[in-house]
Order: sequence, then structure tokens, then C-alpha cells
Amino acid sequence: MSFFDTLQQATEQERIELFNLPIIRDALEGDVSLESYRAFLAQAYYHVRHTVPLMMACGARLPLRLEWLRKAVCEYIEDEYGHEQWVLNDIEACGGDRVAVQEGRPSLPIELMVSFLYDLIARDNPVGLFGMVNVLEGTSIALATHAASSIRERLDLPQSAFSYLSSHGSLDIEHMQTYRRLMNSLEDPGDQAAVIHAAKVVYRLYTDMFRGLPRNGEHLHAPV
Repeated sequence: MSFFDTLQQATEQERIELFNLPIIRDALEGDVSLESYRAFLAQAYYHVRHTVPLMMACGARLPLRLEWLRKAVCEYIEDEYGHEQWVLNDIEACGGDRVAVQEGRPSLPIELMVSFLYDLIARDNPVGLFGMVNVLEGTSIALATHAASSIRERLDLPQSAFSYLSSHGSLDIEHMQTYRRLMNSLEDPGDQAAVIHAAKVVYRLYTDMFRGLPRNGEHLHAPV
């Protein structure tokens, strides 16, 4: 079995738990309130703004034996640069306050997720960051492919309110094809274990973030 397939198998339970959340099932059916969508975008901003810094930190700490992976990180950085501005533009396009989001703080699960990833790179194995890629890009593909257009129609929002989600659908499909190839080239058992561990942690925290979002206008408290 290829490592990419091993990774999907190892994280199957975490993925099922995420996609079985009521708010995710609602989203895949287009049944999302404006409040929920704005709350999702705010939390997206709080982790997307760290994507490039995390990738830069990862690339700087990769060993020489993984020079081929550093090249891929550089290409990924180029693709991802500035995407946090897409999120802020979407927030503004659907009536939200971009400045308030910029000056705000993430929910606890997102704060812990970002902190975990920086610590993973600095203290453990920088290759583990690719566990995050597996979770976030796989999730955004599902939401963009199955949910974005129906949510837009339900909320009667302009296309300009979905630049982050819609663009990431096609972009992340391409990224995942590259990701599969990269992961299948990852041969060291320690590197593979780091990716699986990080994916499991990120799935858990990302799931907790979604649990904390308001559902159909109802306020929920983020898990602690």
C-alpha cells in the first residue's frame, strides 16, 4: 500500500467524525446561516494567515536528504501567498467586519492547532506539517465542491463572497494530486509517522472548531 493510502486509512475515523458533524452535514446540503458562514470565514482567516509562515518554517528546517521536498514547499508557498486576504474580502462581501476579525483572536481549537504546528516544526519533525495539508485541503475540496454554490444560493450572496472557498476547490484538487505524489515519495518511517500523528491532531482540533460554530443561527460555545 502506498503511504498516501496508508495515511487515509490511518485517519479514516477522524475524517468520519468530522464529516458526520451536524454542521458539516448541513453545509454539504447548503443549509447554512449567514452567521455560521461568517463564523467559519473568521476561523479560516485565523489559520490561513499562518499557512505561508508555517511552510517557510518547515522549509527552513527540512534536512538535506529532503531537498526535493523543500522545492515542493517553495512552490506551495507561492501558490498560497495572500490567501488570507481572500478570506477577509469574503467576510466583507457578506457584510462582516474584516477589521474586527483581523484584530480578534481565534477560537481555542484553532489557536491550539496553530501552536501545535509551530511546535511540531521547531521541536519535533517539520515533515509533520504535511499532516495539516492532508486535513485542510481535503476538507476544503469537499466543502467547495459540494457546498459553496448551494450555500451561495441559499444566502443570496454574490460570488465575491466565496472567493476563498470556490478558488480552493479547483486549486486544492490540483494540490492534492501533487500531495499524493509527494507523500508516496516519503520513505522514512519517522517522517511517515510524523505526518500521520499531525493529521490526527489537526483533524481533532479542526473538528472541535466546527463544533464551536453557530449552527442555523444558534450560538454554540467552542469546546475547551
